[in-house]
Amino acid sequence: MRELAYLDLGRRAYGPVLEIQRRVLARVQREGDSASRLLLVEHDPPVITMGRRTRSEHLLASAGTLAASGVKVFRIRRGGDVTFHGPGQLVAYPIISLARGARPVHAHVRDLEEVTIATLRNFGIASERKREFPGVWVGDEKIAAIGVAVDKWVVYHGLALNVGADLSGFDLIVPCGLDYLGVTSVSRILGRDVPMDEIKPVLLECIEKIFGVKLIALPPDELINGNESSKTSASAPAGVA
Repeated sequence: MRELAYLDLGRRAYGPVLEIQRRVLARVQREGDSASRLLLVEHDPPVITMGRRTRSEHLLASAGTLAASGVKVFRIRRGGDVTFHGPGQLVAYPIISLARGARPVHAHVRDLEEVTIATLRNFGIASERKREFPGVWVGDEKIAAIGVAVDKWVVYHGLALNVGADLSGFDLIVPCGLDYLGVTSVSRILGRDVPMDEIKPVLLECIEKIFGVKLIALPPDELINGNESSKTSASAPAGVA
């Protein structure tokens, strides 16, 4: 079984994590699939990211409101429209090789959706895809956004699962450009505060099963400091619509 190293970055700002993604991306392009990595993170402070298809009117907040809220805006290369990242949202970034097109991008996106659906099933939450919109839905409310980018057959960005009950950050935008659909979270559906440490191991187990990999934990500082060493033996932006 193929191994995939992962790093749990805890709560970290978006900009530095985007730089880590870019560094891993370049390494996978140089060295191949053995350099692939999975990053787990909650973004703090909160940010708004705008993909290639974002329309300006989908950002509802003024520059002054954003500044007062401490929310930065990033234009990034993934497909899709606008979304929000902040504390209480679990983000997973698999940065992996597509073997020069042998694995289609849409299959990777579908696997990310299936990972999310399987994770939610473990909590008794029935969720689904919507054919016209990437992501995972509970009825007409989005619970997870999926968005990827591809560079020289390496895919990056990933999935963002709403876990915490506070979804007020989505009021700053038209989430994914869909003003007639809502957003929800694991905590809201279950009616209790679900801690991240309860979700993470389930998500990781689902990634192992659906991606067919064995996850290997790496210390976060190995990538943050830019001096990653060999893997340890401890186990465990297609659009953002």
